[in-house]
Order: sequence, then structure tokens, then C-alpha cells
Amino acid sequence: MSEQQTGRLYGVGLGPGDPSLMTVRAVEVIAAADVIAYHSARHGRSIARSIAERHLRPDHIEERLVYPVTTETTDHPGGYRGAMEEFYTDAAARLAAHLDAGRTVAVLAEGDPLFYGSYMHMHKRLADRYPTEVIPGVTSVSAAAARLGTPLVEGEEVLTVLPGTLPEEELTARLATADAAAVMKLGRTFPTVRRALERSGRLADARYVERATMSAERTAPLAEVDPESVPYFSMAVLPSRVDAPHSDRGARGDTPIGDRVDAPHDDRVDAPGGASDRPGEVVVVGLGPAGPLWLTPEARGELAAADDLVGYTTYLDRVPVRPGQLRHASDNKVEAVRAEFALDLARRGRRVAVVSSGDPGVFAMATAVLEAACEDPYREVPVRIVPGMTAAHAAAARAGAPLGHDYAVISLSDRLKPWEVIAERLRAAAAADLVLALYNPGSRSRVWQVGKARELLLEHRAPDTPVVLGRDIGGPGERVRIVRLADLDPAQVDMRTILLVGSSQTRTVRRGDGTDIVWTPRRYPEA
Repeated sequence: MSEQQTGRLYGVGLGPGDPSLMTVRAVEVIAAADVIAYHSARHGRSIARSIAERHLRPDHIEERLVYPVTTETTDHPGGYRGAMEEFYTDAAARLAAHLDAGRTVAVLAEGDPLFYGSYMHMHKRLADRYPTEVIPGVTSVSAAAARLGTPLVEGEEVLTVLPGTLPEEELTARLATADAAAVMKLGRTFPTVRRALERSGRLADARYVERATMSAERTAPLAEVDPESVPYFSMAVLPSRVDAPHSDRGARGDTPIGDRVDAPHDDRVDAPGGASDRPGEVVVVGLGPAGPLWLTPEARGELAAADDLVGYTTYLDRVPVRPGQLRHASDNKVEAVRAEFALDLARRGRRVAVVSSGDPGVFAMATAVLEAACEDPYREVPVRIVPGMTAAHAAAARAGAPLGHDYAVISLSDRLKPWEVIAERLRAAAAADLVLALYNPGSRSRVWQVGKARELLLEHRAPDTPVVLGRDIGGPGERVRIVRLADLDPAQVDMRTILLVGSSQTRTVRRGDGTDIVWTPRRYPEA
């Protein structure tokens, strides 16, 4: 069938509700169409038709596409999904009959046709068979932001659009990490969305918009909205954080950690009306071994919510700069100073995120913060720990599964414990035939520990025991190598390297693609 013998299909975006927000192109298409199609519930009322009503002609053929089910149950053998699939197939067939007869069909859609709209179900079934054009419309998200009169996203912020029908845990995780967000399809989902906003720490920022641009429009702080009053055509909005008028964060910029006592007395921290009028807290956040792909949603949310970020300069540089946050960087060897600095900030009402590479509880900042927090004057400061992917687990995943059975984690750094203690623990773990994850193996000032550890381990392990050297895992200089224990070269190990030493059961296998993997069987042989 040639294009000239068939009609043309249009998906017509009508905008958020106010007929004056329809585009000129939408009006032109409706005026020229032979058939006007629109969806409705079984009560017969159609918001789409009411928006376009002034442009309808008496001679228009109207195709009312009535949903067989909306929120109620159905006895369809395929359930709700089966009933809707059958409906869309039948509706597409009705429109196809008009198109085959040479009629132009305009399917009306509130907002934008391809943005959570019912038109897309017709488009997927018909666009490959008939000439088709989609007329974009002003989205409900744009309308809601306009009615709130506040920027939605600015600069490098990212807008997240979520359906309120997502599970509460998923909503909570996504809202915690979002710069700005719009949650659609409220109605019966409103209590779930509200709980997710509260759990993610975003409820105070959330705004509610109902029927934006329509006659019954309503806006309010979301926390003040009665759940029983919320219709389907409403939205939760988390607007831009940049220059937010309700923000209680201090001024922007970077502040190095100088004198531990004096630095928190910066005017920006204790400014009247600032964060000091509410309880502060310290959250120690694990960044994982490298960049943003290794961050958990919880960690992202805590970093975004913080007033102040405190950390070793290299790790702090991995956290995106956010307007309104203060960043306090320091050298890697002042953990106690960093911890007390963060606790001092929290005592003054600041919400402080102390960043730590990997997991903060594994040879990292969690212990330093808790040690200080258990002493006066910090005993009353709330402290939370947010876990992160460890370097050992990241390196193990890159190599295969060397940690598939029992293993021990030991730091080779003798900066905080004597080498004699390290050596005793290496011997004990090796004698117990545990796989070993060796942290902090070497640095510019510690060059002999790896060689000594190799000697100790060879007293209990075969020379061909596999050793994984994982360097800069997840970073631009990532390198994973597998060597024999006897061939372990200390010159190839630095502070950015972690060592995974196999047990007597650990295997190295060359796969069909030529790659070598290391794995430790889950079952240990009986004595």
C-alpha cells in the first residue's frame, strides 16, 4: 500500500492543561485532521479532549479510546497487563482502519506524546506502517516548575524524573542521589512517595504541584499536603539546589583544614541564620576505590546533602563540586585532626561528610572519627558510617574470585603498629591456609615490607601460589597482574596497589578467550 493511499498519523502534544499553551503546530494539525482520537476512562470524560475542545469541528470523526481498567481489578485471564495489551491492540486496529481509508488521524495527548503518554502505545504499533509525525508539547514537569517559580535545574545539575509507582526502596535511593527531581503519577502513591522523600532526607525541600496551569491548580510544601486530597494529576518536585532561597548552607568555596580549633569559627560557618540553628552530625562516607561508578546510592545522597565535605585532598577531588557546600582538604597523615575538625563543625550545627576511599571502616576514617567522638567534648555529636566498596573486593572482582573462601585482611603498614605484630599475624594467617588481602603494602618511605612478607609467606605457601596485584582499580591507571608468590617483585608495588595472596586451594585458569582468572573453591578438602 503506497503512502499516497493511506492517511497520516499524528501524535499531538497538548501541553499541561491550559489550552493557550498548545503549540501553533498542534492547533494546525487538529484543524486539518479527519479523525480525532483520545483516551478516557469508562466515565467518558477526557482531559485531552477538553484541552483541545475549542479547535474541534462538528464534522470531526471522534474515536474515544476507553480504557477497560484503570485502578480497579480485572477478571481478564492476563490480568491488568493482559487487559491493557488487548486494549491497545484493538485501539490501534481501529485507528489503522481510518488510516487505510485515507483519513488523517490525530491522537491527542496531554503534555508531550512520548513522555509517559498513552499515545506511545499507538505509535509503537502504527508508526512503522503509516507516515507519522509527533507534535511535541509542553510537559507537566516544565509547567510545574513554571508554577513554582523556581529554577528546576541549573549549571551541571541533573534532573531525575521518576514515576511514583516505583517501590519505596527504589524511590528512596534515587531521590537521595538526585540533584533535582520530579516524581509523577502521585494519587494513591503519595504516601509512598512522601515516605521516600523523608527517608532520603529531601522532604523539607519537596514541593507539591497539582493540575499545573489548570483551573484547579494548587501548589504547596509537600510535607503539608493531606494524602487524601492528592489526585493522579499531581507531582512532587525537588527544585534546583543552586541558590535555593530555603537553603541553610553556608557560602560556597574551598577551605583547607588549618588550625583545628580556629577553622570552624569561620564567619561562614557560624553566620546568623545558618546551619547552627539545627543539630549537626558527621557522616563518614565510603567512596569506593575510584570514581562515581563505585559509589552506592546512599553514599551519593549523603555527599549531596552535606553542608561541609572533609577529607584527604586526593579523595575530596573525586567528589563533584556542589553549590553551597564548603570543602575542607588536608594531607593524608592527619586523620585525627581531620576527625576533630569535622566533629567541631557538627557541634556548630553543620551536616558534615567525611570522605574516605574504599570502605571507611577498613583501615580508614571511620575509626579515627569514632575514636574522637567517644571523647569529650564530642560524645553527643551524632556519627553515622556509610559503607563503600573495598579495595580488596574490587581487585578480587577484576581478577576473578580469589576471595571465594575464608580470607584475612592485613595492613603491611608499620606506621601505627610494630612490624613484629604484622609478621606474627602473617605467619598465623598463612599457617591457617587463609587467602590474604594485604593493604598498604609499600610507599616511598616503606620499601622492604613486601619482600619480607613474601619470605614469611613462602614458609607456608608453595612458590607457585597465585598473587593478584591490583593497582588503581577503577581509575585511569588500572592494572591487574597475576604472578607467582616466588616471583613477587617489591619494586612493582606501591601505596596504590593491593595484594591478594592465594591459599593452597586457589587456582589460576586460562579461559577460552586467553584471559587468566584466579579463583578459590568454595569447598575446602577434608583433612
